[in-house]
Amino acid sequence: MTSPHDPLAAVAAGRDPGPFALVRREGADHVDLFAGTVRTVDRLAGIPLPDDAPGPRTLALVPYRQIAERGFACVDDGLPLECLVIAEHRRLPLDEVLAALPDAPVVTRDAAFDISDAEYADTVGRVLTDEIGRGEGANFVIHRTLRAAVEGPPLVAALAALRRLLLRERGAYWTFVVHTGTRILVGASPERHVSVDDGLVMMNPISGTFRHTGAAADREELLRFLDDPKEVEELYMVLDEELKMMATVAEHGGQVVGPYLKEMAHLAHTEYLLAGRGSLDIREVLRETMFAPTVTGSPMENACRVIARHERTGRRYYAGVLALLGRDDQGRQTLDAPILIRTAEISPAGELRVPVGATLVRHSTAAGEVAETHAKAAGVLAALGLGPDAPARDAGPTLRYADDPEVRAALAARNTPLARFWLDQRVPGATTLPGLAGRRALIVDGEDTFTGMLAHQLGALGLAVTRRDWHRAGPVDGYDLVVVGPGPGDPNDLAEPKMASMRALLAGLLAAGRPTLAVCLGHQLLAGLLGLPLHRRDAPYQGLPRDVPVFGTTRRVGFYSSFTARADADRVATGYGTVELSRDPADGAVHALRGPGFAGVQFHPESVLSRDGMAVLADLLGHLLAHPALTGHGPADRG
Repeated sequence: MTSPHDPLAAVAAGRDPGPFALVRREGADHVDLFAGTVRTVDRLAGIPLPDDAPGPRTLALVPYRQIAERGFACVDDGLPLECLVIAEHRRLPLDEVLAALPDAPVVTRDAAFDISDAEYADTVGRVLTDEIGRGEGANFVIHRTLRAAVEGPPLVAALAALRRLLLRERGAYWTFVVHTGTRILVGASPERHVSVDDGLVMMNPISGTFRHTGAAADREELLRFLDDPKEVEELYMVLDEELKMMATVAEHGGQVVGPYLKEMAHLAHTEYLLAGRGSLDIREVLRETMFAPTVTGSPMENACRVIARHERTGRRYYAGVLALLGRDDQGRQTLDAPILIRTAEISPAGELRVPVGATLVRHSTAAGEVAETHAKAAGVLAALGLGPDAPARDAGPTLRYADDPEVRAALAARNTPLARFWLDQRVPGATTLPGLAGRRALIVDGEDTFTGMLAHQLGALGLAVTRRDWHRAGPVDGYDLVVVGPGPGDPNDLAEPKMASMRALLAGLLAAGRPTLAVCLGHQLLAGLLGLPLHRRDAPYQGLPRDVPVFGTTRRVGFYSSFTARADADRVATGYGTVELSRDPADGAVHALRGPGFAGVQFHPESVLSRDGMAVLADLLGHLLAHPALTGHGPADRG
């Protein structure tokens, strides 16, 4: 660590080290040093990726505002997309780095959240009532930022914080410092957003937060946490949302592995891994996966609108990613991108920001989510001297709850009600149904990329599938089936352009007698067109699995809705013929309907929550396409 070009030696001598990064990846016994020059680009496609040599080539700092590339809403704070173009890469022994990092306390003053606990609690209440309660989505992440002033040289403080994180944090995916000259980022992110290696795309949804002390007494509390419906459903929802992304960037969608327990110094989280084969340029993979639902919400596009409505400042780097782009020895592109959470940003003037957020779902309480933001900040705050220290790495044996048989059993039990389609390795052609070869389906997307998962399921059944956004006009001729898909919003608001357009599409399809399947929002609009009244539920059905009757068979399916059609009878006469309804016996809520050449389901057969989703789709295709070989799938699919 004595090279004249070593940034740590330069900092110790009071010299400008130039742009550099120090990164320890999970489980590594070394720290990667990257040094080079910084370039600013406007778009992800402009991130440099030289092909002159293998190895890491660029480290990109992707701010949240980059979400505008996808046409999504954001509070634009003007932060640039900076790229450290790597001229030098060295692997340094961890112990050597620890010895060279400054061992000094980080002194700060004037620490406070930018939004008070009371204000944050009020925002939580509004989102639960005005957004989730009115069908705008299943979950949303609202952030707040702890701000303070760092005394002394900011880069020295950041490196001292890195040393503390390396010693005291555990389980982090990346532990890092990045210095560009205009800003410093230091943190320990627990979560891989997306990686690509040898064509394998991986994502890592993490959700649920358990604060522990490391004592044996935590075990019973942890088991209760693993059985908490709110925590379980919160992870299921982000799993569904990341499966939507995998449906776009992996040719056959994603396979689910897990769940696992991720244990850190102050917190434990539950997590899944998703894996699938893809061939997109890695910069396009980054673009299509902006940004993780664990830090935004779902459905993604409307989550961004909700965030923009309720957050009064831009997010800067919170919820963005660090992205290490490179090539392997065969010249293939590689990507490793952790989410920028548990991260502090320090300006050259010593202004410190530590943003944190909580995931709001239908079970949330304002007090609980306020407490969660404090818990999530604890690890970074401890490293920066703003909170209690975690035990040092060498402070004695560490309890590993993930090795406990009861903990492992509790985690494994979470998969019992889920759809095996997404959990099992799928052999191409194994689920193809006779009679579908050469048939084509069009899916009209109502701003919910559940349609990507639906496309994979219909494709696995044998259909050739095309997706189209609701606002893009196009012919429906030449398709054997048109699927009018899900999306957020109030189906009663027919003055809203999306609702008017999708209802008009349905009317045209029914008038022409074209086979039509309507899902969730599409189902609600179809029910309204048939004359059934639509009601907002007293309690939203967001991320809720239920056993419901579907045309004589009980099916386990997942709901993401705040509205429902209701009826008093199982058959109704309409202008489009007699319609058969599957209703809730308690309140008459219509779970599914079918008539001459059309059908609708309120639930999401494509969701990971829908254990029997493939069986439902197969039966509906038999009805809609009137092919005898497709009918009679009998009892619910148990996997």
